[in-house]
Amino acid sequence: MTLLDEMKNRILIGDGAMGTLLYSYGTDQCYEELNLSQAEHIQKIHRAYIEAGADIIQTNTYGANYHKLERYGLEEQVREINTAAVRNAKKAAGKDTFVLGTSGGIRSFRPQSIELNEIKRTFREQLYCLLLEGVDGLLFETYYDLEELSAVLEIARKETDLPLITQISVQEPGVMQNGTSVAEALLRLEQAGADVVGLNCRQGPFHMLKSLEQVPLPERAYLSCYPNASLPSYTDGALQYSNNAAYFKEIAPSFREQGVRLLGGCCGTTPEHIRSFSEALSGLEPVSEKVITQPIEPIIVRDRAKELPEPLTEIVNRRKSVIVELDPPKKLSTDSFMEGAKALSEAGADAVTLADNSLASPRVSNESLGYLIKQQGVRPLVHLTCRDRNLIGLQSHLMGLHTLGLHDILAVTGDPTKVGDFPGAASVYDVSSFELIEMIAQLNKGMSMSGKDLGEKASFTIGAAFNPNVRSVERAVQRLEKKIDAGADYFMSQPVFSEEKLIETSEAVKDLGKPVYIGLMPLTSSKNADFLHNEVPGIKLTDQVRERMAAVSGDREKSHREGIAMTKSLIDTALDLFNGIYLITPFMRYEMTAELTRYANEQAAKRAGGNQYVTNKLH
Repeated sequence: MTLLDEMKNRILIGDGAMGTLLYSYGTDQCYEELNLSQAEHIQKIHRAYIEAGADIIQTNTYGANYHKLERYGLEEQVREINTAAVRNAKKAAGKDTFVLGTSGGIRSFRPQSIELNEIKRTFREQLYCLLLEGVDGLLFETYYDLEELSAVLEIARKETDLPLITQISVQEPGVMQNGTSVAEALLRLEQAGADVVGLNCRQGPFHMLKSLEQVPLPERAYLSCYPNASLPSYTDGALQYSNNAAYFKEIAPSFREQGVRLLGGCCGTTPEHIRSFSEALSGLEPVSEKVITQPIEPIIVRDRAKELPEPLTEIVNRRKSVIVELDPPKKLSTDSFMEGAKALSEAGADAVTLADNSLASPRVSNESLGYLIKQQGVRPLVHLTCRDRNLIGLQSHLMGLHTLGLHDILAVTGDPTKVGDFPGAASVYDVSSFELIEMIAQLNKGMSMSGKDLGEKASFTIGAAFNPNVRSVERAVQRLEKKIDAGADYFMSQPVFSEEKLIETSEAVKDLGKPVYIGLMPLTSSKNADFLHNEVPGIKLTDQVRERMAAVSGDREKSHREGIAMTKSLIDTALDLFNGIYLITPFMRYEMTAELTRYANEQAAKRAGGNQYVTNKLH
C-alpha cells in the first residue's frame, strides 16, 4: 500500500528534526556530510523517530544540493551524499516505514538571492539522486518563496508519479511574505500537482493552527503540518527550544480538527515530541469536513498619497530638476550642515540628499537630519544602505521614515565596513539593493516584508543607484532593468567627469522608461582628483581632467574655480541629455554646489524660455 493509500484512512505521523539533535550533540559541521562519515549515527536518529511512532521518515538531505554544499567545499559530492542519505534512511526504516527524499528551499526570505534558473539546475541534480535510490515520495520543505517551490514542483511532477509533499514557511500566520494567503498558496500547489500541501518550520503549533484555520480541506490533496517545538531562546551562544513534549500531546487533536493527515515536527522537536503526536492521535480517523472559522480578509490599508507633495519622479519628468547631496557631519555639531542645506534649497535644489554613513564611517543619522531640514522647508532625500541593519532594523527604520514624513529614499548596497573607520565591524547585508527595493515597494502596498498588514500604505518614492563608470554600460543598464522590476522609480548615478561619458550614458539609458539624475561632482584639487581616480570604487577620471587640475595645483582658489568651471561645462552638456542633475558636494563645501545649482537652473530656464528657475523657487 502506498503512502497516499494509507493517508486516505488514517493520520500519518512524520519524524522530527534531524539538525536539532545533531546540534544538541555538539555537531558543528555540515549535517548532510554526516551521511557519509557518521552513517550509523544518522541511522540511529532515524530509528529513534520510528520507535517513537513515526510512520514516515525523511532523508537527511535538506541542504544536500550544490548551492548549499558549496559553502563547505562539498559541491562535488552531491550524488554521494544524497545516495548515502537514502540508503541510511531505508536501512533504518525496514519495510514498515515510508522514506521521503527531502529537498529544502534555497531562497529563504530573500527572493532575489539566487536566480530561478540556477535553482532549477541545482534541484534537478539532487532530484535525480533521490529518485535513483527508490524513495517512497518527495518532501519539499521550508519554502518561503512560492515561485521557487512552484518551479521545483513542476520539475518533479514531470519526472515522477511518486507522492509529492510541498510545505511552505510563513513569518506571519495566514500569509506568505509576498502577501499571498496560505490558503491561496496551498491551493496553487495542489493545482500544480502536489499530493500533500502544508506548512513547516518558523512557527510553533499555536501559530500554525492559526494559519490552518483559514485553509479549507483540499479537493484532491491532503494537508500536512510540521511545526517547530516553540519559539527558540538564545542562551550562552546557542539556540534552545522548550522541552514541551507534553504540550504537543495536548494540542495534537487540534491539528486533526484542521484536517491534517500528515503531522510531524521541525526545528526543536525530538523523538519525545513525535511520541506525543503518535499517542494522542492513535486510532483517530481523519476528518472529512471542516468549517472555516476565520475567513480570509483582504488587507485594508489607508492610502495617504494625496496628502504628500509632488513626487520627485513627476517633477523630473515635467521639467529639469536639480538635487544636491550634502553629507551628514562626522562630528556632533550640525550648524554648518543646516546652513548648507538651507543655502542649497535657496539656490533652487529640489531636494537635498543625505548619504547613509558614506564610506562606512559613522555620521549623524541622516534620518534625524532629514527630519530637521524638513522643518526648515528643505526637501530631504534619505539614502538607505543594506550594510548597517538587518531585516528587522531595515523595516523599523523605514516605518520610522514614513512616520516622520520622509518619503524620498535612495536604496543602495552600501560601502563595506573594511573601507571605513571601523574595519572590524560586521557588514550585515541581509538583503541586496534589489531586495531592499522590493521591501520598500511592498511597504508601499501596505505590507511588511513578512506579509503582515501594516494598516496603511507607505508612500515612498524609490531611487536606486547607477554606476556608469564601468567597462560595460550595457551590463549596468541590465541591472537597472532588474531594479525597475523590483520597484525602482528613478535612478541616481555615480559622478561623471567627461562629456564623452555623459553622451555614452545618455544613449545607454534612453529606453529605460525611468528618469535618471546624472551625477556630477566638482573637483577641489589635483590631490582630490588623483584620490578619486585611484582609490574610490566606481569613479574614473580622464587624463585631460587630471591634467587640468594638476595645472593649478598648489593654488586653492584657482583649483576651486577650475573645478567649478569644468562642472559647469558638464552641466551644459548634461542639460541637453538628461532632465535630472545630481550634484555631489565635496568636503561640505556647499558654496560650490550652491553656485552650480544656481547655474544649472539658470541654464535650464534659458532652454525652457525663462520659466524653469521661477518654478524651482516656488516649489
